[in-house]
Amino acid sequence: MKALKNLFLNELAAMYDSEQRITQALPKLIKAATCGKLRQALQHHLQEAEGHVTLIERVFAAFDEMPNARKCPAMVGLLEEGDQIISQNKKSPAINEAIISVAQKIKHYGIASYGTLRAWAGKLDNEEAANLLQEILDEEKEADHVLNDLAVAKNQEAFEEMEAAAWLHPTATLLKPYAAADLLREGL
Repeated sequence: MKALKNLFLNELAAMYDSEQRITQALPKLIKAATCGKLRQALQHHLQEAEGHVTLIERVFAAFDEMPNARKCPAMVGLLEEGDQIISQNKKSPAINEAIISVAQKIKHYGIASYGTLRAWAGKLDNEEAANLLQEILDEEKEADHVLNDLAVAKNQEAFEEMEAAAWLHPTATLLKPYAAADLLREGL
């Protein structure tokens, strides 16, 4: 079990680093978002990420360990990719979709990591740590659900904007190949 505990603490240290990086990165995403609901969701996640830092410190304490951070290359990579996506779409009408994409990638990494850590805490017979990690995992899953709802809503808005453009500009039907067939079928 010593090897599992060492692995657990190493991965926990990576998530401690990840949450600290997320709290530094989220304000940029909030500022870049043009959708009020997305800004609210990101602001809420920022508050949760700050809380996750504290919860992780409590997990360390549940193992009688001092909190320490280990650079998480996966999170560094996700955040760098996020910066690139945001800068490439800064003036695009798809900026909110780009932000949602970045945020969901970060959420999915968190869900995978916290799910594993929670299982390992159970194997290590540390119920307190398992419960704290479950709390973080539940928040990560809920945040992902909110982001997914926003993604569907924003994608629908973008689709409707493209459809409107197709009605106003007949050559825009190239964006939606089946639009011309729809018009013929409806006798327009």
